[in-house]
Amino acid sequence: MEVLASLPVFGLLQPHNPDAALAGLAGLAAAGCMVWLVVLLAMIIFPIFCFWRIFTKAGYNGAMALLCLIPGIGMIIVLCILAFGTWPAGQKG
Repeated sequence: MEVLASLPVFGLLQPHNPDAALAGLAGLAAAGCMVWLVVLLAMIIFPIFCFWRIFTKAGYNGAMALLCLIPGIGMIIVLCILAFGTWPAGQKG
């Protein structure tokens, strides 16, 4: 068994310091949380950006896209405004 432990690959499988192994796992968990945080922020910011552009092209104030941040009903409110409201950009001309 000492021969296998001297090989680099098998030495990684048998940590000599359990605290170092736990620290490595904690670092891996922290990195995974950071990746998920970036993904979740992108999933929140991208629809707001898209609706901001749609509201601007429809003639509304783009900041109305921030209504999407209301939990539960925000997206429904935004879609109802766009679907059933009269677009100021369509009335000009």
